[in-house]
Amino acid sequence: MLALYRRYRPETFAEVIGQEHVTEPLQQAIRNGRVNHAYLFSGPRGCGKTTSARILARALNCEQGPTPTPCGVCQSCRELARGGGGGIDVVEIDAASHGGVDDARDLRDRAFFSPASSRYKIYVIDEAHMVTTAGFNALLKVVEEPPEHLKFIFATTEPDKVIPTIRSRTHHYPFRLVPPGVLRDYLAELCEREKVPVDPAVLSLVVRSGGGSVRDSLSVLDQLMAGSGADGLTLPRATALLGYTDAALLDDVIDAFAAHDGAAVFTLVDRVVEAGHDPRRFVADLLDRLRDLVVLAAVPDVSDTGLIDAPVDQLARMRAQAARFSPAELSRAADLVNTGLTELRGATAPRLQLELICARVLLPGAGPISDHAEARDLHARLDRLERRLAAPTPATSDETRPIAPTSSDVPKERAAPPTAAPKGAAPAPPSTSATSDQTRAIAPTSSDVPKEKAVPPLAAPAVAAPAVAAPAVATPAVATPAVAAPGAPDIHTVRRMWPDVLNIVKTRRRFTWMILIDGVQVSSVDGDTLVLAFAEEGKRKNFLSSGSDELLSTAIHEVLRVRWRLDAVLDPARATTTTPPPAGPAHAVPAPTPAAAPTASASPAPPSAAPAPAAPPPRPAPVPVVDAAQDDSAHEDDEAIDDAGLTGRDLLIRELGASVLEEIEHD
Repeated sequence: MLALYRRYRPETFAEVIGQEHVTEPLQQAIRNGRVNHAYLFSGPRGCGKTTSARILARALNCEQGPTPTPCGVCQSCRELARGGGGGIDVVEIDAASHGGVDDARDLRDRAFFSPASSRYKIYVIDEAHMVTTAGFNALLKVVEEPPEHLKFIFATTEPDKVIPTIRSRTHHYPFRLVPPGVLRDYLAELCEREKVPVDPAVLSLVVRSGGGSVRDSLSVLDQLMAGSGADGLTLPRATALLGYTDAALLDDVIDAFAAHDGAAVFTLVDRVVEAGHDPRRFVADLLDRLRDLVVLAAVPDVSDTGLIDAPVDQLARMRAQAARFSPAELSRAADLVNTGLTELRGATAPRLQLELICARVLLPGAGPISDHAEARDLHARLDRLERRLAAPTPATSDETRPIAPTSSDVPKERAAPPTAAPKGAAPAPPSTSATSDQTRAIAPTSSDVPKEKAVPPLAAPAVAAPAVAAPAVATPAVATPAVAAPGAPDIHTVRRMWPDVLNIVKTRRRFTWMILIDGVQVSSVDGDTLVLAFAEEGKRKNFLSSGSDELLSTAIHEVLRVRWRLDAVLDPARATTTTPPPAGPAHAVPAPTPAAAPTASASPAPPSAAPAPAAPPPRPAPVPVVDAAQDDSAHEDDEAIDDAGLTGRDLLIRELGASVLEEIEHD
């Protein structure tokens, strides 16, 4: 029995499917009597090039013609029919084995003889791109100026390899792959002719396996028919025979990705490998499924447009799967799987590569390191965060009231008990006002208070003891925290999302990101104003003069969905980090003022056992020595410099450790 593609080979132009853009102009040229002496048919394999060349030869040599519809009863039509032995005046040459210069010369010598019994002598040269350059050059003259009875039809899959001098002397007709819908209907018609029942899903697999080639699709269908039973062509047998991934397995993988269930994903990967499936085929099928989900998310009525070739029940499942992803997540997953499919080619460990692909899809920030990848991953994470925030959550009463600092917020090194004065330190003079001040607890409400200065209140001692030597502390004014507008994020939310804002700024303008990455902190939220504290005046001016404030406002709106007016203030104390500094080594410090000095404990501990106060945090920039009462930037821990009476030389010697090498007297 002949193969399907030979038994059902078209014999007229009307039977050729999917190539109307070629068959209709050829028929019209025959009707108009404007048939050229040479034709070039190009296109993918199995799309009808050689078949159309035979039909054209039948139409030209038909006794009723030339006619676009051969009669099929004359001698020429019977010789070129499916079961015919061929005619002496229609010569088919396989250029893959007859493409040399000697073969071209022999063809040229025989071409000038008149046809034996037909109207034209027609040469059909298949695989024309295999003809050598010398062979084409030998044919050039006869192709350019052939006799009246001679026609050439070149068929090739690579028209660019045909030399331009030959190609310019032909009428070029490009053939195309057959659309899936047209090919599926044609295969269903052949199954009815063969009286073989078939599952519609099997035809989709056959069309997909054929890749648009009619001959390849018919070969696959013939193989399935040969191995089918009494129930015809079933989907499980076709899937197993063709090596495609089962649709149920793909559904399970997509559901696991949507639920971020890594255990289920890697279990399914193990099932794929243990079942003997090719990891490359599985990744290709997974990419096709993600493509369908992307199209479904963009085109809800895809069943009417025909963009997806799938049964109705499978389309319903894919719609439910697409609803569980955002468009950004689907696009990102498809990009990662596509990149992984390219990396799988030639991979020495396909299973490991497949598991890495699945791990990248599960992680929200995984992927190739590039500006495009960073923006894509950030978009996916923001999209996922927005969908989570959109879900209704019960609001608690604690979220609407400002949080006052409690004693648990104070680090342990801030509550250091007083110790005895070190040796050599003068005891502080007694003060009656200090005793009354010690009975009041000072509760810090702002992060500006140095964390090592707060001391818990102690009871008055029964026996007078030397006071602790501690640095002078200027009690700061209690600051009332600013309250955000109703519905707007509070200061804690802004500080928590501040790294995401900086990431967006980094992708837009690196100059602005360099200004904000160091020495700038979110100070407070006051209504519709966001206050930023800058440690340096130069940074603040650059921020305001370069248009960076508009860029930052846009980034804040993208992350927090709120429009704020930005207020840049110079505040070195707030611009530095708010984390408590590590405790420094014990050292002697000056005696405190009476208003801030704590009282000694009732039983003073020995100096060696007392914990030392923590060192002050590092200053961001040197501050001039000024009066603390007149300048807020002066710090209470600044060392007072007594430079009275010092000349320039003495000052350099004392402060910089300079030494005098030589003194030169000038007249």
